[in-house]
Amino acid sequence: MALIGAVALIVIGPEKLPRVARTVGTLLGKAQRYVADVKAEVNRSMDLDELRKMKETVEDAARSVEQTVQTGANEFEKQWSDATTGLDGSSASTPSYEPPPPTYRRPDKNWRLKRGAMPQWYKARHGVKTRALSGAARVARHRPPRLG
Repeated sequence: MALIGAVALIVIGPEKLPRVARTVGTLLGKAQRYVADVKAEVNRSMDLDELRKMKETVEDAARSVEQTVQTGANEFEKQWSDATTGLDGSSASTPSYEPPPPTYRRPDKNWRLKRGAMPQWYKARHGVKTRALSGAARVARHRPPRLG
């Protein structure tokens, strides 16, 4: 490296050497980044191929499980229909019992309406508040009358 530096100093000259060294450094950095990007892309493509292979194996396994479940369900339904035919003189596909529809029952009271414990006539006779007053209405009620 020292030999290359000495030759560059003689050929290029001491005035242009720092600028040329900076340019060579930036070019080397760009080249290293490009090589790193290419390596990352190759690794991504390899990982993608592995994931595709894994996906295919999982899909194949899922298809085989689905087929075995479907064949088992078909066999079960066939055995069930064979076992239930002849019971009560009807086939297994039509149910013999249907529950009656629910009947309407009228509620005894309106549970949404809150009722107070004290009757309205008692409140009116004894001066109990039945409604809330706003702040302005309360001030107007207790303001002394105007003289004028």
